[in-house]
Amino acid sequence: MAERRKTDARQARHSTLPARPVSPLELAHMGGGRLAYIRPIRVEEATRLLGAPIQVPPGVKLYAAFHADGQPLAIADSKASALANVVEQDLEPASVH
Repeated sequence: MAERRKTDARQARHSTLPARPVSPLELAHMGGGRLAYIRPIRVEEATRLLGAPIQVPPGVKLYAAFHADGQPLAIADSKASALANVVEQDLEPASVH
């Protein structure tokens, strides 16, 4: 009986809540509005974000930094540069998977 209670408690600790949509406003306020994330982007997305076509040499990967609510902060040609931009703006980088 005691072993079953331990198993139930362990399962409860490791269970996840069902996902629910999070509004842009809720995202913007996560971390006190100081969270940002970085992800790779394609040239087409960079063009859309910038509002103008860009020239990127073949093989160069682009990375964009975004506020938690998805608003773009910066586009860079390396993840390290995008991260540096986040830090320079006194934001906290968040890992997203």
